[in-house]
Amino acid sequence: MSAARANGHVEIVAQARGVRNCFGAQTVHEGLDLDMRRGEVLAVVGGSGTGKSVLLRTLVGLNRPAAGSVRLFGQDVYAPGMQDEATRRIGVLFQQGALFSSLTVLENVALPLIEHARLPIVEAMRLAALKIALAGLPAEAGGKLPMELSGGMVKRAALARALALDPDILFLDEPTAGLDPIGAAAFDQLILTLRGALGLTVFLVTHDLDTLYAIADRIAVLANRRVLVNDRLEIVAAIDDAWIQEYFHGPRGRAAQAARTRES
Repeated sequence: MSAARANGHVEIVAQARGVRNCFGAQTVHEGLDLDMRRGEVLAVVGGSGTGKSVLLRTLVGLNRPAAGSVRLFGQDVYAPGMQDEATRRIGVLFQQGALFSSLTVLENVALPLIEHARLPIVEAMRLAALKIALAGLPAEAGGKLPMELSGGMVKRAALARALALDPDILFLDEPTAGLDPIGAAAFDQLILTLRGALGLTVFLVTHDLDTLYAIADRIAVLANRRVLVNDRLEIVAAIDDAWIQEYFHGPRGRAAQAARTRES
């Protein structure tokens, strides 16, 4: 396990307590609790409609819950004045990348450096080029528009933007969705490399079993509007729950486990 310990105790960098998320008459989360430890890769899984992306948006300050509390680094994310502080310490890779289509990759990555770090354009562009290289893209990709990139390159460009402000926590929403198996595996390894090199904590929403077996330290399962379990993969996979058993021990789960066994 990679979670950092201070004074013999695991350091909690993100925490949700009693969270309720509602949209009209629909309640997505009720009494949801979650802890995220410094240095870990925490993967969140669950069936369709369990609110995985909603939880991510709640943790990063984009979706104020109807009840409960959300804290990052010990501070209330939704307290007055905390949004800018949170923005500086987290990076988010949204589904589909969410890059600005009219800006080049270099401009997309430089934007948070200009808007939040207040860097001069020339310095922001220089640092953006470094982030693009860190994300595994060739230098020439910086001059291209998002529409000129492959799906895998879009993911890496979005990752470069998420890394722009040197975040402590990286939030990833379905980062390998739509990628071929080779591209997905390469992206997984990139996340592990960056975690080790930069000391990142990673919050990962995914449905990709190969990703879970490859990089997750712990797995949180969303069910019945809450976190049903949050533990190591082998413990989660043994839980007596119909969805968990089908997910981890169905055909795809067995294939992912077999692939992991062969690699090790």
